[in-house]
Amino acid sequence: MNDKVSSETKESQSTKFITLEESASMQKGTRVTFVPGVQAMFSEALKNLCYVKRVPLTRVLHPIMGVDEKTGEDRQAKLFELTSQTSLPTMFHDDERPRNVWIEQLALAERIGTKDSPKLIPDNFEHRADMFGLCAIVLGEDGLTWNMRILIDTPLAQKYGYSEEASSSAPKKIAEVITLIDRRLEAQEKQGSRYLVGDTLTAVDIYWATMSMTILPVPLEIMPKTKQNQGMLMFFAANSEIPEIANALTVRIKDHQRYILTTYCETPAVLGGDPL
Repeated sequence: MNDKVSSETKESQSTKFITLEESASMQKGTRVTFVPGVQAMFSEALKNLCYVKRVPLTRVLHPIMGVDEKTGEDRQAKLFELTSQTSLPTMFHDDERPRNVWIEQLALAERIGTKDSPKLIPDNFEHRADMFGLCAIVLGEDGLTWNMRILIDTPLAQKYGYSEEASSSAPKKIAEVITLIDRRLEAQEKQGSRYLVGDTLTAVDIYWATMSMTILPVPLEIMPKTKQNQGMLMFFAANSEIPEIANALTVRIKDHQRYILTTYCETPAVLGGDPL
């Protein structure tokens, strides 16, 4: 079977979004929250995982932060009621409890994926330890994505502990993660593997390739520009020019990112919103 998911599966991914209330009332199917037109990176990574696992998704409108001007109510109150948190994305499946943490979302995607889809969590426990360890420095607290969020002072950065001291340390930490990934890829190449763990695709390849778009921009053929994401794309492009980050980025990092995204993931990404 071709590594790339069939075009029929890809075309079935609709850009229609349902409401959070509609999603909560559903008893069947897999639903994930998104912001139309925006490649919110954890949502994008989860979407790519499900794409690889051939899990059809219903897209749900993730309520934005703040207070509704008409009602005066917190826009995220219902989300908090359902999940006891407000972060993006929330994953619903059938009538099971919602999943909001990446490690639980990965486990669910692995379980509900088709039998003929790639296995993203290795059976080999040594490989599994390597895979989850690498995922943690990409996705976890004080890892790549965390430090990317605190590069500049924004409401989201404040949520993740922004301070001038933390922000000034972030580029060095991001560069350390990139260098670690690059060394792993170099060692894997010597073993004849294009992947970060073992000799087959695992979840960390998907997570890294997706999240690395925040510090290594991709062509519009992979990530289209929309009215909603154009500012974010500019921010990501600027991140790649920060000296510590720029010096850590290698051809090997770029090649792995493009190979994983174009071979296994939804490209061009389907975002909804207003294309430019």
